[in-house]
Amino acid sequence: MGLFWGFVLHIVGGVALTLVTGVAMTPAAGAAGLAGLVTALLIAWRPVAERTLPFLVVAGAVFLVVLFAAAFAAPYTVGLGTAPVGEAVVLALTAAGLVATLAVSLKPLTLGRQSRRTTETALAASLGIFGHLFFAAIVVLPFYVLLMTSFKTQQALIANPLDLSIDLSKGLGLFTSYLELFTTYDFGRYMLISFVVSSATVLICLAFAVPGAYAVARLDFPGRQPLSRSILLIYLVPAIVLVIPLYAVFSQLGLRNSLVGLLIVYPATTLPVAIYMLAGYFRGVPRELEEAGLMDGLTRLGVIRRITLPLSLPALTSVGLYVFMIAWNEFLFAFMFLDDPKIFTLSRAVVSLNSSEVPRQYLMAGAVVTTIPILFLFLLAERFMVKGLTAGGVKG
Repeated sequence: MGLFWGFVLHIVGGVALTLVTGVAMTPAAGAAGLAGLVTALLIAWRPVAERTLPFLVVAGAVFLVVLFAAAFAAPYTVGLGTAPVGEAVVLALTAAGLVATLAVSLKPLTLGRQSRRTTETALAASLGIFGHLFFAAIVVLPFYVLLMTSFKTQQALIANPLDLSIDLSKGLGLFTSYLELFTTYDFGRYMLISFVVSSATVLICLAFAVPGAYAVARLDFPGRQPLSRSILLIYLVPAIVLVIPLYAVFSQLGLRNSLVGLLIVYPATTLPVAIYMLAGYFRGVPRELEEAGLMDGLTRLGVIRRITLPLSLPALTSVGLYVFMIAWNEFLFAFMFLDDPKIFTLSRAVVSLNSSEVPRQYLMAGAVVTTIPILFLFLLAERFMVKGLTAGGVKG
């Protein structure tokens, strides 16, 4: 474990340092693996009860000493004076991350023969941490590249494509690409169009999904069971298969190159999953409440409006957010159906920037503009989404 984590974390630190400083750093991975092995042996040698914070600080210092000795004082194969502050920070974070990871992974282990259970527990903890690190890197790295590239000028990108550091001395000049997007490329219009299309998709989808899901969950009618089991069958057909006949039909009906066509396709493709999610939640609403409403003189629609829907707000919020994100990020149908730049959605407008005539930083800025609104929306409504997705999972 020490060998593995020393190797992995030092490479991650080297990549991060390269992106931040713009200087090509080649981590001495072998030396880091050796230093991690020595650190792991030190931690395992100490009894679990004595692995206190001061001891772990000493273990981190031992890692750095062994790393510098094994790498001949060049942990990144460049002189320490190249980027002293960055190297010091990354090395400190690497040592802290290594010690923390080993402290968790080696918690049930000591030097000597181990039982199978303690070995498996330690391996499971280590693999869990590696999984979190791996998927965090997959998510963070592309967005970091997008963001930092959007702050660059064309000359800076040509001079050093690896330099993804941020030059704070430019002040507001860092946002030149974003200013160009909204002045020259009319991204304000595209954001408004995407917002209107996504919001309309949510309203249309919920208008059909609520009665459909309620019927599947509560009403008895011929074919209810086969229908409820086949709701998601549409997702067995890839979207690329559907777009070809839809393109032909919409061209003949005059719906191509119009937002009306999108407002037909988007609700149709999101309706099955919306019905499936809402039906699971409606089944969890006590029947006794609805029966009491019927006995008090409410109609079935009155029961849905006054009892079922107020109790289902978390589910409605989660479904609405899910549908909104799909419509906001959808690209294939928008790319195939829309040709007029005046009615481009945001995703379609970003692709139009992918041209040799448009500086690369504008494309990256457009991708950031597309990502950030939906990211903030998800963070704001996350608790409602999680509650809505899990509320119908347990019967009763």
